[in-house]
Amino acid sequence: MTPRGFPAFAPGRARRPRTWWGTAWNRAWEADALDAGPLRAGRRLAAAGHVGAITVSPGRLAAAVHDGDTEQAYATRVRVAPLADDDWDRLAGEVAARAGHQAALLAGQLPRDLAEASGVPLLPGLGEITPECDCPEWDHPCRHAAALCHQVSWLLDTDPALLLLIRGRDAHTLVPTGAAAPAPAATATGDGPTSSKRSTGAGTAAAEAYARALPPLPPAPEPVPGAPTLPLLPPGPDVDVDALRSAVAVAAGRAAALLHAHRGPDAAPVPTDRDPG
Repeated sequence: MTPRGFPAFAPGRARRPRTWWGTAWNRAWEADALDAGPLRAGRRLAAAGHVGAITVSPGRLAAAVHDGDTEQAYATRVRVAPLADDDWDRLAGEVAARAGHQAALLAGQLPRDLAEASGVPLLPGLGEITPECDCPEWDHPCRHAAALCHQVSWLLDTDPALLLLIRGRDAHTLVPTGAAAPAPAATATGDGPTSSKRSTGAGTAAAEAYARALPPLPPAPEPVPGAPTLPLLPPGPDVDVDALRSAVAVAAGRAAALLHAHRGPDAAPVPTDRDPG
């Protein structure tokens, strides 16, 4: 599976995760901590923007984290125990049985009841998280690993299905082949490195669509009988006056026909000739 990269968060205020999955992730990794001090220090580093670009690969989180001096950044990694093959089989079976779960995963969401229905613990338990850092600290986790984990909770706020990759596989491996992608939703903005939601179903690659030749335009519509008489249009730069006049005539004729149909067959006819003066 291809690792995913996320740009660094800009400095800002100290923040807590806003969603259930982000909050649950923090509870899970903080439960393994031996001391609350590095957790608070890590939260300050995360808020100060001292965590570099984050790479998420199956069972592994990685980023360069510094204490304020970018020249002295530490290689920080957090390893997360992957789920067993049997667990993935149970998750896949649950997803295959429920179209709602398939649509949610294709849209980048992670249904909370997926873990409950399948009995698979998506969140890591005690002993399943192993922080690694080349800093000289001995804390478990050190403040650099804590900062990385804090920012991962922010990523899960906008992309909760990322938790599946953290646990070993991409979300799309759970969706049966041929499952329909959800209809595109309205754009949702946020303040993290990923600021919009998007449909991830199959489609045409952008490069292929861009390279396609444009089809010819359809023939111009025929004038509608009884269309109003239009005034002469003055010529202008880059304007095809005849084409514009034809389009206006067609639109006016259709509008007159719709009005006549709405008024009923016994109504007085709509005048079609107008004095251009």
